[in-house]
Amino acid sequence: MHPRQSIPPLEVGPLLHVFDMDGTLLMGAAVVELSRYFGRFAEAVEIEEAYLRGEIDEIPFWSRALELWHGVTEEQIDHAFEAAMWMQGVREVFDDIDRRGERSIVISQSPHFFVRRLEEWGAHATFGSNIRLGETVIANSTLLAEDKVSITQDILLLWGLSPTDCVAYGDSISDMALFSWLPNTVAVNARGPLADLAAKSYVGDDLRKAYILGRSLVGKDEAERRAQRP
Repeated sequence: MHPRQSIPPLEVGPLLHVFDMDGTLLMGAAVVELSRYFGRFAEAVEIEEAYLRGEIDEIPFWSRALELWHGVTEEQIDHAFEAAMWMQGVREVFDDIDRRGERSIVISQSPHFFVRRLEEWGAHATFGSNIRLGETVIANSTLLAEDKVSITQDILLLWGLSPTDCVAYGDSISDMALFSWLPNTVAVNARGPLADLAAKSYVGDDLRKAYILGRSLVGKDEAERRAQRP
């Protein structure tokens, strides 16, 4: 089981915005950003490259990453989170979504103890891998690409929304399944298949501009939904 926040019923809000984190909200990977802050950048890059080469799978990957963060405190993680290389305008985007009565969620394969801090910036719910500081990594700890689809489906069903009431933002192969299912998608600094699959594509360091593209995909439908409300 992956950490899932209790989701309250949706009273008002015609749209759900689904964000990936690494490479989408964060300009890089949480593993590297955390390790950079704690002076273990080179080791983190080595672990990442070994994983990408297929030399290690998820369990040794996360086990080695946790070793780099041994003994860190929640306060230190707060500081590392704030110091990470975020896209410009992340808080403003979350604030605008909330102001409109809509909802935003973040689904990431990074550890939930890092991802959940985005709720303090305005995300309504966050989901991440079940990796815990000071604990042993076990099988099925990592949130998978297909989990992004099932989590989104569950929330749309809970809130009485359809796939056309959703906009997804992502950057990598882990977002392919979600982008294949949803019609309204924005690739953020993506390359190759995901950029080709996405309805819109943004390259740059300002999330607000990617968000504007996302809203453009649903502008007409949103106006019609608002007009139909009692």
